[in-house]
Amino acid sequence: MKIGILVGGISSEKEVSIASGKSIEFACLALGHKVQMLDPKDDIENIKSSIMETDLVFNGLHGGDGENGKISKFLESLDVPFTGSDSVSSAICMNKSKTKEIVSKNSILTPDWLLVKHNDQLESVGNLGFPLVVKPNDQGSTIGLSIVDSKSQLLGAYSLARNFADSIIFERYIKGRELTCSIIGDKAYPVLEIIPKKDIYDYECKYTKGMSEYICPADLSESISLSIQDISLKAHTALGCRHYSRVDFLLDENDNIWFLEINTLPGMTETSLLPKSLKSAGVSFNEVIELIINEAYGVSK
Repeated sequence: MKIGILVGGISSEKEVSIASGKSIEFACLALGHKVQMLDPKDDIENIKSSIMETDLVFNGLHGGDGENGKISKFLESLDVPFTGSDSVSSAICMNKSKTKEIVSKNSILTPDWLLVKHNDQLESVGNLGFPLVVKPNDQGSTIGLSIVDSKSQLLGAYSLARNFADSIIFERYIKGRELTCSIIGDKAYPVLEIIPKKDIYDYECKYTKGMSEYICPADLSESISLSIQDISLKAHTALGCRHYSRVDFLLDENDNIWFLEINTLPGMTETSLLPKSLKSAGVSFNEVIELIINEAYGVSK
């Protein structure tokens, strides 16, 4: 099969995408596929002819148009099979506030939040209580994220997040264990625990060696693990996701499971969280890529 790998782009997560793309390329070659690397840069139209020559597009982009549904919609217009969620689901899941609305309606617990588009709304944010997590509404990789402990810090955190998005999420801070669950097809894999060296799993902890510890399977009771897997599949389905995703949670001291967000295009290097989870279940990185390809090609065909 000839596979085009979308990689790079112009989002704030470009470097993460390049790393994922290289790993996906090596795996596809090892699986016997022909590979063409495709960087849309600032205009997907530039690579339209190359896309049309492929049997399948593996979307290795992160953030921006690669993850918000715009490039997915373009691929749909070409009737080319591609990995990851469709354009509608991608757009929903990139919008953290919309995602939380949908999971809430499906009886999934998520921290209280407020979507802020103008700084004159900051006065009402304090009603959520403190501390608060502040983050751009449509960015990944914890870009622009901060924690505030008082009203005096709200404007600074808002201004930081506004560098990356027009609308900002203010979310009640939940103290608990950072957990994530990976899905491929209709199967949820072992829950992974993230133990950051800081109070929150931010960009530094995510991408700096030694700043976080990862345990998989997480040291949880069987009932909690199964509940997290069930909730992950429920969220994946409710949000219309397909092929694969990764769902992030917090587990508080009372064993409440709090949904944080879903990632429709999680990192795809051998040390990324989804491959780590599947490795603990005996699935190699190349097999992970093969599973995703089979999901995408099967669904599209």
